[in-house]
Amino acid sequence: MNRGRIIAGAVAALLAVPALSQSAAPAPPANPYQPPAHTQPFPDLGSGESREAWRRSFDLNPELHRGLSPAARRAQAARLAAALDALAPQQPGRADAFVVAIALDSDPVFAREAREAGRVLAARYNAQERTLVLAGPDGARDDAPHGSVSALMEALDHIGRMIDPAEDVLVLYTTSHGTELGLAYHWGDSGYGVVSPAGLKRALDEAGIGRRVLILSACYSGVFVPVLSGPDTAILTAAASTRSSFGCVAENDWTFFGDALINHALRQPVGLEEAARTAGRMVAEWEARARLLASLPQVNIGAEARAWLAEIEAAMPEVASAPVGRPAFDETALNARAGKGPRAAP
Repeated sequence: MNRGRIIAGAVAALLAVPALSQSAAPAPPANPYQPPAHTQPFPDLGSGESREAWRRSFDLNPELHRGLSPAARRAQAARLAAALDALAPQQPGRADAFVVAIALDSDPVFAREAREAGRVLAARYNAQERTLVLAGPDGARDDAPHGSVSALMEALDHIGRMIDPAEDVLVLYTTSHGTELGLAYHWGDSGYGVVSPAGLKRALDEAGIGRRVLILSACYSGVFVPVLSGPDTAILTAAASTRSSFGCVAENDWTFFGDALINHALRQPVGLEEAARTAGRMVAEWEARARLLASLPQVNIGAEARAWLAEIEAAMPEVASAPVGRPAFDETALNARAGKGPRAAP
């Protein structure tokens, strides 16, 4: 349940995967929409002769690909280019939101969450024609450019050239595993990387994207708050810098934070800050019922961001939409595994 499956070695957390069970029964037909599993250790992507130099090397957002065919690379490059070209331009004289929802891990829970997050955020910020979803196969579809460190950087650069920085806003939703170094990119056994707080800040600054709503769903994602907070930034994270977040089982439709914030709170016609408080209470209750160490989601909304948030939220749907998918927290299943009956509400 702990979505901070720790990536080993120098990255400080291993995304461990149990060995495949052996069976004499014939294998079922391969599902073309089933994402690749993690079977190999996460490699050390850092460099430097000292511990401090090694840590600083992650500010460069390191990324490693191995075993990818030229055809697969070309196919993904074409998908990404087509999706970026399809984004509608900004409209002069008004604040337009550009939404990016990205799954940085091939575990299908993240792809499912990113897809629905894109839909919810697009509706909330009137950004249906300015929404980019980067997500791999989730067991049912493989219809989007896959998320990766380089795909995220290219998307930010492209959007930076489309926006009016004095008017427009980036709404970025990321979902993945995380480490104390940043967000982990882990695609099967062929793609590895880290998006660090300093690396993300540099990419946004270089793209000229000053108005930012950053929603980061990962363990330890609070490490981004001190680096990226500012007057023109609203940042929400799934956990404090020293805490894990939960719900990242591959078969899930949602993580705890994604379910609480995207699937429930942000479907309501309320402001971002109120939605964040609602989601935080939901996550805290689920964690308490499951007897988990609190993840402590973080919220920081800059003074100037409050003004343009009101502008881009003015056209949000007036009627809440219904949650979709299986709940991230299932107390009935939890109690069944523990051999207990249902607990009374506090």
